[in-house]
Amino acid sequence: MIATKKVAFYTLGCKLNFSETSTIARDFQDEGFVRVDFTALADIYVINTCSVTDNADKRFKTIVKQALDINSDAYIIAIGCYAQLQPQELAELNGVDLVLGATEKFKITDYLNDLSKQSVGSVHACEIEAVDFYVGSYSTGDRTRAFLKVQDGCDYKCTYCTIPLARGISRSDTLKNVLKNAYDISNRGIKEIVLTGVNIGDYGKGEFGNKKHQHTFLEMIQALDKVEGINRLRISSIEPNLLKNETIDFVSKSNCFVPHFHIPLQSGSNLLLKNMRRRYMRELYEERVRLIKQKMPQACIGVDVIVGFPGETEALFLETFNFLNVLDISYLHVFTYSERPNTLASSMENTVPKSVRKKRSKLLRGLSVKKRRAFYESQLGSVHTVLFEGGNKSGYIHGFTENYVKVKTPWDPTLINEIHEIELTKIDVDGLVRFEFVKTLVSN
Repeated sequence: MIATKKVAFYTLGCKLNFSETSTIARDFQDEGFVRVDFTALADIYVINTCSVTDNADKRFKTIVKQALDINSDAYIIAIGCYAQLQPQELAELNGVDLVLGATEKFKITDYLNDLSKQSVGSVHACEIEAVDFYVGSYSTGDRTRAFLKVQDGCDYKCTYCTIPLARGISRSDTLKNVLKNAYDISNRGIKEIVLTGVNIGDYGKGEFGNKKHQHTFLEMIQALDKVEGINRLRISSIEPNLLKNETIDFVSKSNCFVPHFHIPLQSGSNLLLKNMRRRYMRELYEERVRLIKQKMPQACIGVDVIVGFPGETEALFLETFNFLNVLDISYLHVFTYSERPNTLASSMENTVPKSVRKKRSKLLRGLSVKKRRAFYESQLGSVHTVLFEGGNKSGYIHGFTENYVKVKTPWDPTLINEIHEIELTKIDVDGLVRFEFVKTLVSN
């Protein structure tokens, strides 16, 4: 490899993708490449794709064009879920030179002997049934938080989801390697770890290459809670049926795990949950929220919800809206349903017109704004800890409290990666919270 070659990365989609991009980027640097920002001139542009919605698919084409506008001779590589699901489609897109599937992306530097532009991209993607091994990943360098991948793949068969087709069966990192990566992150001076995966509550399955659970999710977080140098541990998205009472109880008493949960709901209608082939009913979801708030009254709870799923009548949508309206949650991530190839839902009848989907999505996004505002208001006057993140945004530095309230204060680079105790004082016009410093807890 030529040491002066430059490589840039763009990541679409979830925290899991970010963790894998960071690990792949370190592989390039180990081979002598220099990593640059995606807006800079580079010899290679790597785009880590997502295929959760059709918007993610369309976004990929825009990103390719942006890279070619910077350097028309650049070598363009597509990896990630979209690359596994539709490799030939990506390979035929103007400017794309190499498409790597779910297994091949972790061997990306093996495919770089020839960086000449191709009229049609080369495809290397195995059948998803062959994706049965695990590659650990974590993100560093971009944030004061690190995304630590602990699990990959999914054995669930939700009727709208392509992730099992893109990432394969559920499998886990070994507990030994999870802890090793956590200590590596700690040694880099990063103070917060966010656990990520496709279905992290299923952690332990496939830990040593078989279907059995060697460790449970609870056992993993109990072990992580003892890692020195990490001040915060945050659970990302976890299925409600896998968020056990014992886990909630442990987090409430933990040294490092913060009172913040993100729990997919998808619908507040039991009928639609059944049609989606979700593994719970709304009553279980309601019980999880109730227990979290009972144990941790100041906890932040985020919710994923899908609007416009086939068969969602106005009455069923209102069932979801009203359920969320009275539920003690903090914010919503709203996804407008889009038909994905090779899913059962894509062939279901009673499709919802796209104009109606858009209208319902707007209503739920409005509800999310209301919920977040109410949650922030409930925290005013209380004392929390904040971890400040890098980046001067219009003269302010931002950070998150342990329970995920986003705060801001005038830009001060000395605050980056420091943890302070603060008192929340008022909500600003942009919806962020101002505060008064109480004391410094952890400095650089």
